Amino acid sequence: MSEIQIDLTLTFNIPDEGLNVNGLLFGLKNSNSQIMLGILKTLLTAIEQRAIQELKNDDEDRYIRNGRQRARTLKTSFGSLQYRFAQIKDQHTDTTIVPLREALKIPKYRRYQDESMESAVGLAVHLSFNRSDKEVTRIRGSGASKWTVWRRLHEFSDRKCQFENMKKIPYTFLMPDGTGVHLQGSKGKDLGQKQMRWALASCGVGQDFDLVGIWIDKSWAEIAKELKSRLNYDHLEVLISDGEPGLIDNLLEEGMRHQRCTIHGKRDFPYILYADHIKKPEQKEFRDILESIPALNFSKTQIEKLSEKDREKVAELWKKTETSFDELIGMLDPEKYPKALTYIQNLSKHVTLFFQWWLEKNEWIPFTSNIIENRFSQVKNRIKRIGRRWSDTGLLKWLMVVIKKIFTPEKWDELWKQFLQINEPIELLKMSVSYRWI
Repeated sequence: MSEIQIDLTLTFNIPDEGLNVNGLLFGLKNSNSQIMLGILKTLLTAIEQRAIQELKNDDEDRYIRNGRQRARTLKTSFGSLQYRFAQIKDQHTDTTIVPLREALKIPKYRRYQDESMESAVGLAVHLSFNRSDKEVTRIRGSGASKWTVWRRLHEFSDRKCQFENMKKIPYTFLMPDGTGVHLQGSKGKDLGQKQMRWALASCGVGQDFDLVGIWIDKSWAEIAKELKSRLNYDHLEVLISDGEPGLIDNLLEEGMRHQRCTIHGKRDFPYILYADHIKKPEQKEFRDILESIPALNFSKTQIEKLSEKDREKVAELWKKTETSFDELIGMLDPEKYPKALTYIQNLSKHVTLFFQWWLEKNEWIPFTSNIIENRFSQVKNRIKRIGRRWSDTGLLKWLMVVIKKIFTPEKWDELWKQFLQINEPIELLKMSVSYRWI
C-alpha cells in the first residue's frame, strides 16, 4: 500500500455583505466539481508517472516515450475531465503501451465511466430514462444520454441482478401473482396486453417473503418448470394465490396445500356473477351471504385477539364458513349460474386452510396476497404510467434492477461496488486545513 500527498491550495472570494449559510453551502457545492477534478487529474498524472517508471525499472532500454494520445474525455460523477494519456513504445515487440489505461483498467471507448452511472440508473427505477438523465444533469451539471443510461442499466441488470440457485433456502410458502402490461416489438410494433408474473417465497410464519422469480409473457407451465429448477420444491408446503386459471394446476404439487386469497375470493365474485348475466341489483342476495362468511372477512386485528384458549371459537368460525358456503352453493342453480357455482365450489375448498393450519400448529399463515400486491404497487404504477409500452427483454431487465433497488435497498451500494469491480478503493488518511485572509 503506497501513500501520496497532494498539496491543495484553495482561494475563495468571500462577500463582505449579504452572505448567509445557504450562500456558503451553495458556493461550496458549485466548487466541488472543480476541486475534485483537480485532485483527479493530479492523481492520474502521479499514477501514470509511477507506471511508466516501473516499466523502465524492468528494462530501461526496452521502453521509450512515444508522446501522448489526443485528449480523451472521462465523464465522472463529479464532472468531465480532458486527459491526454502518455504512450510508451515497446522496442522488442514494436507495440505501443498506454500505462495509465492498463494500470487503472480504463475501458478504451467509454467516456462515461461506470462509476458515473449509479445515480442515473438508480433514478431510472422511478423515472423515465429521459427524466433520469435530465435530473442528473440538473444536479451535477452533466449527465449521460437516455440511451447511455438504458444501456448501462441493462449491463448492470445482466451482471448483478439475476436470480441464483435457491435450493439451499428452506422456503415453506410460495405466493405467485401477475398483472397485465403493454408490450411492443421491433420498430415499435404494438403487441398488445401480455402478462407480467412474479413469485415470492417465505421460509415460514413471520419470515420475510423473497422474490424468487419474475417473468414476461410466460405461461404458468413454463414458470413452474423454472421454479422447480431454482427452488427446493419438495420443501414447499403451502401455495397462496388468487386462483388464476392455470396457476394452481401447474404450481401446486402433490403434498402441497392451497390457500386461496380471501380478498380476491370476495372481490372477484361479482364479476363471475356478471359473467352469468346476473346484473348488480340481482346480485345482492348472493353477495350478502358471501359478506357473512367468516373466512372472507377475517382480519389481522382478529388474529391479534385470539389465543390458545380460543380454539373452539376458531373451530366454530371454520364450521360456519363451510355452512355458509354450502348455503350459497345450494342457491346457485347449475343451469342458470354455472360459472358462479363452479367458482364458489372451488373457492370453498381452499379458502379455509389458514383456520385448519392454526388449529393444527397454532400459527397463522398468510391468507391474502396483500404482501405481493403492496410490494408491487409502486412497480406497476411505474410500468403503466411512465414508458407505457415495453419490449419483453427491456422490461425484464429493468424489473431485475427495480427488485434490487426497491426491495433490498440495503444491498444496493454493495451491488454497485461489485459491479464496479472495486477491490480496494483509495482512502483518505488525514487532512489538514488552514486559512489566511488575503
